[in-house]
Amino acid sequence: MSQSGRKDGKVKRGVVAFYQSFVATYFLKACALIGMFVVTGLAQAAWPDKPVTFIVPFPPGGPVDTTARLTTVPLSQLWSVATPIDNKAGAGGIVGAQAAAKAAPDGYTFFFAAIHHAVLPSLKKSLSYDIQKDFVPVGMAARFPIVLVVHPSLPVKSVAELIAYAKANPGKLSYSSSGTGGGTHLAGELFNSLAGTKMQHIPYKGSAPAMQDLVGGQVQLMFADGPSALPFIKSGKIRALGVGNPETSKFFPEVPTISVAGLPGYEAYSWTGVVAPAGTPADIVKRVNADMVRVLSDPKTVAALMAAGAEPAPGSPEQFKTFLANELKKWSDTIKSANIVAD
Repeated sequence: MSQSGRKDGKVKRGVVAFYQSFVATYFLKACALIGMFVVTGLAQAAWPDKPVTFIVPFPPGGPVDTTARLTTVPLSQLWSVATPIDNKAGAGGIVGAQAAAKAAPDGYTFFFAAIHHAVLPSLKKSLSYDIQKDFVPVGMAARFPIVLVVHPSLPVKSVAELIAYAKANPGKLSYSSSGTGGGTHLAGELFNSLAGTKMQHIPYKGSAPAMQDLVGGQVQLMFADGPSALPFIKSGKIRALGVGNPETSKFFPEVPTISVAGLPGYEAYSWTGVVAPAGTPADIVKRVNADMVRVLSDPKTVAALMAAGAEPAPGSPEQFKTFLANELKKWSDTIKSANIVAD
């Protein structure tokens, strides 16, 4: 063989060796990458493989806590793991929110937020968490209707008549609430703002004494928690004019919404929904939402929640995100307009 032929053979063998080395190197990298995806997929498919905790920022027995328990028990059955409720009460919902915001975003901690968390940013000068930035929405869980009720002695039988009466008698009507800055107080101030009325707010230490004074005639009206007002409505001790829901409440099928009955655009009710620490894997958020919707649509869960005074309100993470943003703005505007200062 000539010298040039031997040289060409060496070149060809070098090219082949380089190609084989190149292929081998990237084949191994590709295998490693595929292996990583497989392992990740198996890990995600295994979720949950340990208890999933739901933080509730209020004491046991309240409406948010009850809703959480009635929702998470069937979730536990679906997932075949425990779903413990961790009641971290304090500071009107702040303590629980702080704990949830600091939790690991690994899909094993979720938080039952409530209307309080849409109100607090406008009442507190500084919070150690941001309900929008530190959490990702999972989905709405339930609504708790607020109903506008009046003492029978008040000569009005509709929302429109109440507005006309209040404008004709500025400053003469007073409404009770469970306390300054609470949902029933803000519902009244939102009414004043939209209707252009000047009804006076009388705060009480709790819903029970506020309702007692309404029944006794010491105040003329109240934006009351629906379930607590229902017995007094049925007995005729107070009269229902409208509900703050966006549509007719299942608790009050014969009572129109306040928006339809005379104040277009009015919407006020208490609520609770699930959020997760920011950074929680999107596929887990999607899974939890889908299972929540399934549970909250089940007739047995619906019946249990209704019996506890809650209206199931399942929806998508995107819907809950939009809802929360609207709530933050609505209550911020209301608080500024009424110059409300936290106690």
